Amino acid sequence: MLSIKLCSVPNRSLLEKSWRELTTDELYSILKLRTDVFFVEQRIDEEELDNRDQEPGTMHLWIADDAGTAAYLRVIVDDHPAHADARRLIGRVAVRKDRRGEGLARALIERVIAVHGDEALLLHAQEYVTSLYAEFGFEPFGNSYIEAGISHISMYRAGTASRSAESILPL
Repeated sequence: MLSIKLCSVPNRSLLEKSWRELTTDELYSILKLRTDVFFVEQRIDEEELDNRDQEPGTMHLWIADDAGTAAYLRVIVDDHPAHADARRLIGRVAVRKDRRGEGLARALIERVIAVHGDEALLLHAQEYVTSLYAEFGFEPFGNSYIEAGISHISMYRAGTASRSAESILPL
């Protein structure tokens, strides 16, 4: 388990755990946030629990405060790249309503890139938040599509290892 105190914004701690490391209280708090955001606020009526949470390679990252999980995302690993060379997929990004606008999702994404930035990353962004991901080098590809009743676009970020190799290739 990793716990980092983020000093730039008070009242938040970034936590990172695998499924087996999660306590029942942490799991409840994470699922409560995901349910509140995706089902209650966004009225998504598709399957939320997709059996990917408990896979050995899945990492759960969240920011906790006195009220529980304030922001969350998960990183899953596919056996084969879903696009180009990206096997790691960021998903289920959610921020509690009372904590939005504080940069919590940004802090979580920064952590993922700090740990996995040398690898290609993929995500399926709700279109209204693509600018957030673009700040981290994610680029949209393909056509937008409706997922769970909300317009999405797939986004790809080449790993820094790929970028370094590209910069030394002969022209």
